[in-house]
Amino acid sequence: MSSNPVAETVASLLPRAKAELTELVAFKSVADFTQFPKSESEAAASWIADALRAEGFVDVALLDTPDGTQSVYGHLPGPEGAKTVLLYAHYDVQPPLDEAGWTTPPFELTERDGRWYGRGAADCKGGVIMHLLALRALKANGGVPVNVKVIVEGSEEQGTGGLERYAEAHPELLEADTIVIGDAGNFRVGLPTVTTTLRGMTLVRVRIDTLAGNLHSGQFGGAAPDALAALVRVLDSLRAEDGSTTVDGLDATAVWEGLEYPEEQFRADAKVLDEVGLIGGDAVADRLWARPAVTVLGIDCPPVVGATPSVHASARALISLRVPPGVDAAEATKLLQAHIQTHTPWGARVTTEQIGQGQAFRADVSTPAYQAMADAMAVAYPGETMQYAGEGGSIPLCNTLAGLYPQAEILLIGLSEPEAQIHALNESVSPAELEQLSVAEALFLRNYAG
Repeated sequence: MSSNPVAETVASLLPRAKAELTELVAFKSVADFTQFPKSESEAAASWIADALRAEGFVDVALLDTPDGTQSVYGHLPGPEGAKTVLLYAHYDVQPPLDEAGWTTPPFELTERDGRWYGRGAADCKGGVIMHLLALRALKANGGVPVNVKVIVEGSEEQGTGGLERYAEAHPELLEADTIVIGDAGNFRVGLPTVTTTLRGMTLVRVRIDTLAGNLHSGQFGGAAPDALAALVRVLDSLRAEDGSTTVDGLDATAVWEGLEYPEEQFRADAKVLDEVGLIGGDAVADRLWARPAVTVLGIDCPPVVGATPSVHASARALISLRVPPGVDAAEATKLLQAHIQTHTPWGARVTTEQIGQGQAFRADVSTPAYQAMADAMAVAYPGETMQYAGEGGSIPLCNTLAGLYPQAEILLIGLSEPEAQIHALNESVSPAELEQLSVAEALFLRNYAG
């Protein structure tokens, strides 16, 4: 890569990129304003807007989206008649979880063992820096040959759909020939990968009520219906004996055709404890990218410390259901809610409430943009060929953009490879990945311009 002027420029800009990522990570931009001040997210948005203006972007704006958050927009004009590429990232981050579990403070970018640690370093503040690096490298080597639009979302992690609703109300704003979503990741460090499918998702809150109030377990236990026990029965019904997801009426037999995921590699990536088996059957790729997966995200019940000997009158849980391409998320929600109703025991009262939803996504990989990206990645990652992989996570905006701009080509790349541990403790980014993907994106924009 060293003989490539674009790569040389990106390498020279890495110290600046680290300094900027340090500044960006320092904003506690969790878009749940019951946990973190809204001012932290607004400050991050302003930082990005200033960075775009400094690079010559025009029409830079902080967009007030319907969910109460801000997205950052800017336009960098290219040559007359050039194609338009939309670059996407998000600046909001997941909560740090247990800050005491971080080796170094989550909102202080810290270099350790060749990686940069901090919440959002990979997901997805690093994506913002990746876009800036790519554009700076092109500007230093002949200029940016396309029109560039940048949109940086402020609530992707919350799934509240603010940018989706804004884009639907202003469809001309994000219109582009090609859209690069910088919120995915390579299959492993050093293996250039484009994500071609995303699972959709639905979030359902379930509540079970059995009694007017809690009862003494000695006096009433054994006959009084326990709401927590009923909830446990319901949650257990969502899994087969091998742990695979079983929602009545929802197909769970599809097969993934593409890059395989060796079981031992998955065990290492997921840090599965020794002697603990994986759940489900068939290939790991089938389970992750082609089939539904249910996860119990939380249960409202008394903690062990301070618990009293009571039969519980009420219990709640939050359930996530990931659905693969080809499955309508709204229909999956109906099936999940019907399953919960059917499997609630003892005539207990049960209510369900959907609190979030996003459709699955499948890209068309036969388009010119994919060839332009393959050629770019072959240069940025010498000796490697671009791979196609699925992603078990969801980016609902992808389907919104695909619906608004059916002729646009959509590619998903990014810094969230397995070692990044996004959403978990000690999230980090590989500076080598940041460097090579920035080179790849810059060369892609040049290739795509034709």
